[in-house]
Amino acid sequence: MKFAVIVFPGSNCDNDAYYVIRNQLEVEVDFVWHKDSDLSNYDGIIIPGGFSYGDYLRAGAVARFSKIMNAIKLESTKGKAIIGICNGFQILVESGLLPGALITNKSTRFISKEIQLEVSNNESLFTKKYDNQEIITMPIAHKQGNYFADDLLLKELEDNNQIAFKYKNNPNGSCNDIAGIFNKQKNILGMMPHPERAAENILGSKDGVKIFESILSNI
Repeated sequence: MKFAVIVFPGSNCDNDAYYVIRNQLEVEVDFVWHKDSDLSNYDGIIIPGGFSYGDYLRAGAVARFSKIMNAIKLESTKGKAIIGICNGFQILVESGLLPGALITNKSTRFISKEIQLEVSNNESLFTKKYDNQEIITMPIAHKQGNYFADDLLLKELEDNNQIAFKYKNNPNGSCNDIAGIFNKQKNILGMMPHPERAAENILGSKDGVKIFESILSNI
């Protein structure tokens, strides 16, 4: 079993994700540079947070053209587990692997604080270690985390159980309080909160580690 943590110019949560997989879960993991083109040897792929390419144009808009994205798209068709966290979520949306858009927070300010989430679907490979509607705590750190979708897409997400997490007290204006979504096949998860920063008690919460444990239990 082996994970890849994708590294773009400007990634800054790559080491956090690597630490959780290697040191806490004791699973093999590699950093993979954005110019690489082969992810066939990996069982799971993590696109971490940060500011890829300085978030020029829009967050994730430049990273979508990186060479590694073709490999991520290919592995996604094989059903491999792919999780994009914060900037990683933005990259997944910009690349078309997840629907909708992530726009500037309603306050127009960067928000960094702990928040509470509700688990909306615990039947995915990312969320099986949670109870349905369980309330969990994780930090957020973003300026463009406001998830937007039109009414038709929101209904589709609800009908297909593609909403993974919702904010208890919406911090950024996201439609329907959405904090994270799946693709239709539910092998891709994008979320704005940081589970890798909530993986042990010394960080204030270890609620996030269950996401990675869920992935491992399903591979």
